[in-house]
Amino acid sequence: MTEDRTVRITILGTGTSTGVPVLNCPCRICTSDDPKDKRLRCAVFVEAAGVNVLIDIGPDFRQQAFRAGIKHIDAVLVTHHHFDHVVGMDDLRPYLFFNRTPIPLHAEQGSADTLRAMFGYIFRDGSYPGVPNLEMHDVAGPFDVISREQPDHRLRIIPIPVVHGSLDILGFRIGRFAYLTDVSRIPNASFGLLKDLDVLVLDALRDRPHPMHMTIDGAIEVARRIGAKQTWFTHMSHEVLHSEFEARVPEGMAPAHDGLVLEAALD
Repeated sequence: MTEDRTVRITILGTGTSTGVPVLNCPCRICTSDDPKDKRLRCAVFVEAAGVNVLIDIGPDFRQQAFRAGIKHIDAVLVTHHHFDHVVGMDDLRPYLFFNRTPIPLHAEQGSADTLRAMFGYIFRDGSYPGVPNLEMHDVAGPFDVISREQPDHRLRIIPIPVVHGSLDILGFRIGRFAYLTDVSRIPNASFGLLKDLDVLVLDALRDRPHPMHMTIDGAIEVARRIGAKQTWFTHMSHEVLHSEFEARVPEGMAPAHDGLVLEAALD
C-alpha cells in the first residue's frame, strides 16, 4: 500500500474574536442568511501522515469538534495567546479519557509563558484533578509531532514568525500548506519559508485599516507575493459579506468559510 502523502485541512472557524454574527448587531452581515457569513472563531484541524494536529483552540472548539467529527488529537499548535485562540483548552479533556498520553501544546516562548500563567491550574500547580493533561513546549524552530496512538507516525511542523501589531506570533507550515492568521506584517525572512505552497490560509480582516491585522487589499498583495496555488482568506470581521468578497478577489484566491475542507501535498 502506498503511503498517503496528502495534507487534509478542515477550516473550523473564520471569524474574529467576537465571531460573526456579533451579539446584538443588526448589520447586514450579522443578519445575513448566507451560511458562509456565519463565522466561529479561527482554528483549523490538520490530518497528515497519520497525525492529527489542531491549530488554535478558541471558545468555539467544542462545537467545531462535533461538527468536524474530530476523533483524536495528537498536538495543539498555538499561534498566540489571545483569548479567541486559547480559551477552549479545557475541552481537550475528553480526548484524554481513553488515552492518557499527554497532549503536547506548542507555542512561541512569550505566548507559552503567558499561557502557563493564564492556565496555572493546568501547567503549574495541579490544584484541580479534572484538567486536561497537557505538556507545554516552547517553539524555537521546526519540530515533529508524534502520533499518540501510533508512535511510529510523525509529522514535521515549520513555525513561521509573523507580527500581530506589536506582538511576535507564529504561523505554521505543514507540507505545502501554510496557515497565517492574525497577521499585520510578515518579516522578509519568513517569506523564504512560504515558497512552493499548494494552499495558503491568510488573515484578511476588513477594508478599513486595523493596527493588528491586514486589510483585504493588503492581504491580496501579500498573497500575490507568496504565490501559493490557492489562497483562502480568514479572520474576517462582520464588515465582510462573503459573496461580495468572493466576487472581487483575483483568480486563485477566495474567502474561506467554516467547514471548508482543503488538500495540499505533504512534500
